[in-house]
Amino acid sequence: MTLASMQNPGQFKVHSGGLAWKRQGGGKTIEIDKADVTSVAWMKVPRAYQLGVRIKDGLFYRFIGFREQDVSNLTSFIQKNMGISPDEKQLSVSGHNWGEIDIDGSMLSFMVGSKQAFEVSLADVAQTQMQGKTDVLLEFHVDDTTGANEKDSLMDMSFHVPTANTQFVGDENRPPAHILWETILKFADVGSSEEPVVTFEGIAILTPRGRYNVELHQSFLRLQGQANDFKIQYSSIVRLFLLPKSNNPHTIVVITLDPPIRKGQTLYPHIVIQFETELVVERDLALTKELLAEKYKDRLEETYKGLIHEVFTKVLRGLSGAKVTRPGTFRSCQDGYAVKSSLKAEDGLLYPLEKGFFFLPKPPTLILHEEIEFVEFERHGAGGANMSSHYFDLLVKLKSDQEHLFRNIQRSEYHNLFNFIKYVPFYIYGQDTTGGVADVFRDTDDDAVDPHLERIKNQAGDEESDEEDEDFVADKDDSGSPTDDSGDEESDASDSGGEKEKSSKKEASSSKPPQKRKPKGRDEEGSEKKKTRKKKDPNAPKRAMTPFMYFSMDQRAVSSFDPQSSAHAQNMKNSNPDLATTEIAKKLGEMWQKMSSEEKQPYVQQSQVDKKRYEKETAVYRGAAPVDVDSGNESD
Repeated sequence: MTLASMQNPGQFKVHSGGLAWKRQGGGKTIEIDKADVTSVAWMKVPRAYQLGVRIKDGLFYRFIGFREQDVSNLTSFIQKNMGISPDEKQLSVSGHNWGEIDIDGSMLSFMVGSKQAFEVSLADVAQTQMQGKTDVLLEFHVDDTTGANEKDSLMDMSFHVPTANTQFVGDENRPPAHILWETILKFADVGSSEEPVVTFEGIAILTPRGRYNVELHQSFLRLQGQANDFKIQYSSIVRLFLLPKSNNPHTIVVITLDPPIRKGQTLYPHIVIQFETELVVERDLALTKELLAEKYKDRLEETYKGLIHEVFTKVLRGLSGAKVTRPGTFRSCQDGYAVKSSLKAEDGLLYPLEKGFFFLPKPPTLILHEEIEFVEFERHGAGGANMSSHYFDLLVKLKSDQEHLFRNIQRSEYHNLFNFIKYVPFYIYGQDTTGGVADVFRDTDDDAVDPHLERIKNQAGDEESDEEDEDFVADKDDSGSPTDDSGDEESDASDSGGEKEKSSKKEASSSKPPQKRKPKGRDEEGSEKKKTRKKKDPNAPKRAMTPFMYFSMDQRAVSSFDPQSSAHAQNMKNSNPDLATTEIAKKLGEMWQKMSSEEKQPYVQQSQVDKKRYEKETAVYRGAAPVDVDSGNESD
């Protein structure tokens, strides 16, 4: 039995189908069906009333903070809709230390007369033992999730049972205290009460750091180490993340918790586990066929064999019911799932996911897209004397005014990272700002014009041309953004005064105050310098197109625009002449995000074929042997 104490503020809802509680600020919602409720009880606690709800599987929930007028209203509603009459329990505040013990299921209550002095959950007892012939000692799990949000935790308590006790009658060999100890031992979670379903020995855990034996029980997860022992209720698991490392023999599995576990004054909202990627294991589950068929149905199998991180994730998902998040469509320049960066002076990996960012391994930081106000691409070491063009920084500003600065990202990752996140619902600074990170990459002499990005620019902005898109080489002063859709509607007409209009739109779109900068391409006397640019070899192979670009081209072939269905950019622009190119691209991006994997598959296949073509042509162009492009890591 697990005790859930609602010490955090939230919203309590009572409806005809049962009860629900949602934590303020987000988190896991507790829903109780009225058919599962066995008893309801009110208790007067300091400055408020407490509602206790017990359900069929032994769980007991406490909801604290009700007013006196709420008691009568909720009592009437519960009687009418659930057919249950709430009991009234009185709390003993006399300070007497003599009383009786009442054990109801896995809940131990200490009663003074007919009033309850306190109660504890025996499921949270880690160890119990006899001290002499008259005392029984209980030690509690102090680091599990049930006490993570409390400043003070109950670590142990001792009951003194005199030999003349009449509640627990014993004999010379088994005094009353021994009888109480045996009774508690039946319900206490001391390891022998429930065998684990499966165990993984000697697993490396990065947070909290150490090697642990990981035991998966039917209702909880246990981490047993040499110095620490954590017990984690499955009800506290919010989500699982399976995140491979590129060109690395390890795979990370993250268990996200709410509430977190605690060690001393440190909270751990994420358990970061590191598995050997190529390690194959075979595990038999300690569950009967009847239990598998009745309780877990199709969620679990009798035997698992495969890679250790896959076996662990599948079993934990089946026992806890938590969903698993894997890497999305983002790929780095090394065909990995993350980019190298640093956060708070710690080096790690930044995983761009479909609904957020995850930085690992230390400090493990999960940022959901819905929490972000804007992101900004910045020069690495902005403001310093020696600013490197080989790296850039990514600033993530949250709606709560908190900021996360991911530093030292290689410049080769800029285009992939920007193209992945530009369609998410928050604003991006830095893609069009003169002197920003885009200029650093664009003005590097050893970096030729990227034909892939220019093809995107032609498709998003040059709608007046019906010719096939070709690689673009800029012969004029290229002071705009190197990205495809970061400019405004007039970006494709920069040779006719568009530069001035673009500058004014930059100031209007950015909330940052303008900074005085030295004009690019001018010396100290103000005379213009002509910057030489490395010309692209016309014989070089054309870059491979992404699945999204094939999707965009397909949408451009549609002959009509229906706001309620699929749309293409040209008719959208004709119907909405004031609509900027970024808005057109954003709508196409929103369509792409809403598509299922099956709907995206034709475009993915086209991109893979084009990628093979590009690799082979590049190998011939460079005089090297063809590269097998299917040899990289893939993920479902």
